[in-house]
Amino acid sequence: QVQLVESGGGLVQAGGSLRLSCAASGRYAMGWFRQAPGKEREFVAAISWSGGIWSGGSTYYADSVKGRFTISRDNAKNTVYLQMNSLKPEDTANYYCAARSRSGVAGRVDQYDYWGQGTQVTVSS
Repeated sequence: QVQLVESGGGLVQAGGSLRLSCAASGRYAMGWFRQAPGKEREFVAAISWSGGIWSGGSTYYADSVKGRFTISRDNAKNTVYLQMNSLKPEDTANYYCAARSRSGVAGRVDQYDYWGQGTQVTVSS
């Protein structure tokens, strides 16, 4: 059973920063999604799994966060991070970590096999 546990959400003013973490029970290609009330879950960022101890990987971002958010991973800790800078009120949502059995990056909800419980991010204006 794959377990994903997110942390790091909270309340921040517009222009501020937060870093989300997702601790996984194994090593997978990972993604971050978000869902605001009344809206569908949308893709935020993804990072591939390359194997071994190297913590790099291909990355992929939604246009709305490109240049502001950075996804990274630490394979030694089985943890993926989402550094969020220059936050905007429209970034307010519940953020979900997801893992997929295949190694490449992916941007659709149906391409991921496992999901965390979510962590709330609220950006005030």
